[in-house]
Amino acid sequence: MPRYRIGQASELLGVSPDTVRRWADGGRIKTTLDAGGRRHIDGAELARFAIEIAAAPSPDHPRRQSARNRFLGIVTRVVKDKVAAQVEIQSGPHRFVALITREAADELELVPGMLANAVVKATSVGVEIPAQP
Repeated sequence: MPRYRIGQASELLGVSPDTVRRWADGGRIKTTLDAGGRRHIDGAELARFAIEIAAAPSPDHPRRQSARNRFLGIVTRVVKDKVAAQVEIQSGPHRFVALITREAADELELVPGMLANAVVKATSVGVEIPAQP
C-alpha cells in the first residue's frame, strides 16, 4: 500500500501541511513514523479521510443536488459570444473549463476573481497513474 508524506497528503487534500499536522495531532487522521522519524499516512487511510472531509456539508452553504463532485475555486476567465460562454475555474492545482450558455453566465454575473464551484457530473472518467520520481 502506498504511503504519503504530510506535504503530499496536503496537496491531495487541498489544504496546508500545517492543517494535516493539526488533524493528525488531533487524532482525525492516523499517521505512522518511518525510520527517519518522518510522519506518513497510509494510502487507504488518506482515501478514507478524503472521502470523509469531502462529504462534510458546509454549514454556511447547505445545498442538495445530484452531482457529487464539487470543486470550490476562483473564476480566472470568462469569454462570452452571442450564445455561449467559456468559464475557467482554478481550484487548487485543478483547472476546470465549463461551456455554458451566455444567458446562464449573465444570470450568475460571472467575472474573474469571484468564487464559484465547478460541478462535475460525467458518465466516464479516465484514470492515469503518474510517473514515479
